[in-house]
Amino acid sequence: MNRVDAERKVKDVYPLRPDMFSCFAQCPLETTKVVIIGQDPYHGPGQAHGMCFSVRPGVPVPPSLQNIFKELHDDLGCDIPKSGFLEEWAKRGVLLMNTSWSVERGKPASHAGLGWMEFSEHLLEFLNEFEQPLVFLLWGAHAQKVGQKITNPRHLKIASPHPSPFSADRGFFGSRPFSRANEFLEKTGRGAVDWQIRERE
Repeated sequence: MNRVDAERKVKDVYPLRPDMFSCFAQCPLETTKVVIIGQDPYHGPGQAHGMCFSVRPGVPVPPSLQNIFKELHDDLGCDIPKSGFLEEWAKRGVLLMNTSWSVERGKPASHAGLGWMEFSEHLLEFLNEFEQPLVFLLWGAHAQKVGQKITNPRHLKIASPHPSPFSADRGFFGSRPFSRANEFLEKTGRGAVDWQIRERE
């Protein structure tokens, strides 16, 4: 954090400091049912706010999230929302974590070497020991690599290509992660996640 704060003094760094760990504020670990692992925050102005793949209301929906919504519609029939704000998912037990927790404007993975991976691996090791069954959605090679920390057989890992426009057609579309997650959660007594995002008034 000291290194990130030092970077903020001379560069634009996202997300803003108060937002960096908002995924935990919206989805405390004790309420978590599903974990989605992103790589690092969006690196454009006004996008990142501490929850992977999510953008605040009024910010255009990024292409990867558009593909996530398309698969959600095809999988569960959910309406595709106009907003890319995923707070409703978080409040229903979906932990939206990145493995890097900050980024310099316009420079993807620029903070990957600041020690965030150790932090994220410790978090995954903690979740691995979680007594309640969890579902881990591992989209893309990076998420699948760090997802190797999840070894406890009580949990379910669902792996597929990343929803990026560059790879979604290679197996993300049609992977049915949302219905598969809900089937497991219902079978283990945790209760399905309501994945439909309601439009704000």
